[in-house]
This record gives sequence, structure tokens and C-alpha cells, in this order.
Amino acid sequence: MSKPIVSRGFRGRRPGEATARRLPPGQYETKDFPVLAAGPTPRTSLATWDFTIRGPGGPAARWTWNEFQALRQETVAADIHCVTKWSKLDTVWAGVSLDTLLAESLARGVVSAPYVLAVSDGSYTTNLPLADVSGRKAWVALQYGGAPLEPEHGGPARLLVPHLYFWKSAKWLRELRFMERDQAGFWESRGYHNYGDPWREQRYEGDP
Repeated sequence: MSKPIVSRGFRGRRPGEATARRLPPGQYETKDFPVLAAGPTPRTSLATWDFTIRGPGGPAARWTWNEFQALRQETVAADIHCVTKWSKLDTVWAGVSLDTLLAESLARGVVSAPYVLAVSDGSYTTNLPLADVSGRKAWVALQYGGAPLEPEHGGPARLLVPHLYFWKSAKWLRELRFMERDQAGFWESRGYHNYGDPWREQRYEGDP
């Protein structure tokens, strides 16, 4: 197993009983929103931003920023959990459901596959099963707390998959690639767990 690049986490104060029930094992609650990144923060002009869903060797569906803004958006309230052991409860986002995007891409002839690779500005990638970004489990978030998403937190658009550790919610999202076979992403190829379920403490390679 390769040595993880990011520390195993911070220490926090003991939570109350109600909060503790919402915290996965090993997590603590923070009121802040820590910023963790593997490199510089990309700052993409909205005039040049686009988003693509690409089939395995087939057609692709693409949206400009204005086209993406015209898609139906919804508000999402969720607890988020970082692999470095902080959790932030009751976060509120707004964005486009992956179900909406998958339906739109299917209508444009894009064929799906069992796995998805999220690709971001800055060459970051993370892999997910299709089942974990469909069925109202994932969104492309454009706002946080009622305001446009700041670059430090992944703006202008990031993936939001709140039931998995937050590294799976890729910042600065630009593309989703359907794949017939799973392909490890940036952190997964550096010793992190391939799936990342916080309730099973799937932090690193070899965790159950």
C-alpha cells in the first residue's frame, strides 16, 4: 500500500448525542469549511467553461455555461464527510441532478456504462460506479449556501456525492466519462480506498 499524501485528520471536541448519531466512525463536526487541495486552485472563465458527458468510445453531450444554467436545478441539503475526519452537517447546495444530465445525454445518443470517471480542471480525476451517481445520489453543484460556488470550494461547478467521502465530490468538474471497466482516479491510485464509504471507514486501500 502506498503512503497517503493527506494526513489522517484533525482532532475535534466530543459531539453531543444528536450530532454523534450523524457522524460516521472517526469523524468530528466542524462549523468551518476546510479547504484541501492537491494543487493550485483553477480559476476558469465562465465564457470558456463547458461540461461534457462522454460515452465509451461513442458520442458526447456538451453544455456551455449558459446552456448548463438553463437546466432544471434543485436545492440539496446534505451532511458531508472528509477523509481527513471532519464532517460538516446541514450543508445546502444548488445544482443539476446527475439524473437530469444522464437523461439529457441519453437523448443525445450517449451510451452509458457501469463506471464513471469524473475529470476536473487541474487534471484531477476520481472514479465512481454509475449506481452511485444516479438515483438522486449525485449533483453538479453550482451554489453553496445560496451563493455561487467559490473557486476554493470547487467553483464554478463541482460534483456533489454526499454519501461518499468528500474527495469523491470532485472540485472544478468539467467532464464525466462512462467506462466499461473501473479506472482508479487521482487519490485512488495513491493509496485511498477505491469506493470511500464513510460509514464503513473506507479511507485507505485495505480498509474493509
